[in-house]
Formats: sequence, C-alpha cells, structure tokens
Amino acid sequence: MIKQTLYFGNPAYLSTKDEQLLMRIPEVEKDTILTEVDKKRAVRSFPIEDIGVVILDDKQITITQGLIDKLLSNNCAVICCDNKRMPSGLLLPLMGNTVQNERFRLQIESSLPLRKQLWQQTVQQKIRNQASVLSTKGDYAKSMYCWAEKVKSGDVENVEGRAAAHYWRHLFPPDMFFVRGQEEGPPNNLLNYGYAILRAVIARSLVASGLLPTFGIHHHNRYNAYCLADDIMEPYRPYVDKLVLEIIDEHKDVSVLSKEIKARLLSIPVLDVRIDGEMSPLMVAASTTTASLYKCFNGESRKIVYPELTL
Repeated sequence: MIKQTLYFGNPAYLSTKDEQLLMRIPEVEKDTILTEVDKKRAVRSFPIEDIGVVILDDKQITITQGLIDKLLSNNCAVICCDNKRMPSGLLLPLMGNTVQNERFRLQIESSLPLRKQLWQQTVQQKIRNQASVLSTKGDYAKSMYCWAEKVKSGDVENVEGRAAAHYWRHLFPPDMFFVRGQEEGPPNNLLNYGYAILRAVIARSLVASGLLPTFGIHHHNRYNAYCLADDIMEPYRPYVDKLVLEIIDEHKDVSVLSKEIKARLLSIPVLDVRIDGEMSPLMVAASTTTASLYKCFNGESRKIVYPELTL
C-alpha cells in the first residue's frame, strides 16, 4: 500500500480523533468575516493508517502528544524543519517489528566480511544508477560503468569517491559552477531537502523490517543516529538527483525552495523505480530493499535487492 506524505507549511493545530489526523487552522476558524463553509474548509482529516511521512515546516504548528504517539505507532516518519525551512530532525518509532530484539541481534552480530560484501553491492549499484543519470550528458557515463565493476569488497580503494567526483563534475550545467556540499550554493538546497526526505523513507523502512537504523554496514560516525539509513539510501540518491535535474529544467531560479519546488520534492516517496524486475513506488521499493537486507543478516541471502535506474 502506498503511504501518503503530508506537508504542513503554515500555522496549524494538529491533533487526532477517531484514528484520523485532524488539521485545524485556528486563525481561519476565528475569522468573523468568513462564512461557515469557508471555516469548515480550514478543518481537514487524514486516516492515520494511510500516512507514511509527515513534514512539519512552520514554527507555529502545534501537534498533540496523542497524535505523535499514533503516528509513531503506525510506523510514520515525522520530519521537523528549522528556521531555514530545511529538515533538521526525524522522529521514528522505537518498535516497528514484533521480533525486533532477535533482528537487532542478528544485525549487530553480522560478520565483517558480510558487511563488506553488502557495502560492495551498495556502492556498485549507486555508481550504476549515477551512470544512468549521467548518460544523458554525453559519454561521461562510460567510465562510471567501468568503475562499478572494479569495486572490491568493502570498497577499500574508495571507487565510490572517485566516481562521485566525476559524477558531480559533469551532472549540472557548467555555468552553475556546482560544488557539492551542505552549505554550498544551489542546487544543493534542493539536493539536501530531497535527501532528507529520502533518508526518512529509508529509516522508516528499516524500522519496519526490525532493523536498527543506527548500526551501519559502512557508515559508523559516533554522532550519527542513522548510519544504516545513510548506507542503504546510497543507490536511491540518483533518483533525487534526476528529479532535481528536472526541476532545474522547469524553473529558471532554484535559489529559493518555493512551494512549487517543494511540492515536486515531496513526490520522492512515490517516484516510480524498477526493482526486482518490476516497477514500484520508491517507498514500497525501500521496504523490498530493507527486507532483503534482513535476509542477508539471518543467512537466507547474500544479496541486497536495490532499484535499477533506467532512462
């Protein structure tokens, strides 16, 4: 089932009633000029069971603890934004699977050789997907496909870094003078926003599969609570990059994250991806990937199922 992504970018009061997320806009309700019909439009409800991601992007949003509890119980990811309207925090449920303790143990006790092999597969598919995006820019993709085949267990030679440098150098138009970085200029703002949404989707799927988002197969920053999510999202990043390229083609100015641009980026969970030979919404594909990762940890498989980006 495809879950909804709900974005709240204006002052609102969010609560719950009858297993629904109830949104009210107090200022509209108090307005003496508006008709009762207009005031009723200021109140909307959404079935909680249909929600996958909620984004809170206004300092005057009030959300009840009861609603937060129901959202987390439904394995919903809740993203909070900062003063710059960029994602700054992520809430996930502590329990997303009935045999979570057993799955945590298998994950933590997984062997180093297995984790290195899984990282090799991850990097290979990331580079292949990057090459697919880059294939529209000329002959730059050829070397990417070659590098993907040269990735060794654990990527000890850091082929990922070499491929990334080549990829970012040729992905965007030369007149943009693009430099990839969190604090660099546009379209980094679009990439950062899109990756934050993607990270939430992957983290949510990991929890649903009974895995611990903190314990990665490669990333191991002591201050990062989502190391595994950052690992598993790597082959999915090119889907965000492709979407950002499309947005740049549609908008002359991407220096500001307008409502129209955010609306496009909020479509990331429902982007069509090909995985395991079939087309699927990205959010559903993420569940396929994390379920296959668990099978690797419990010995059923030695391969993660990742999407294959084709143009």
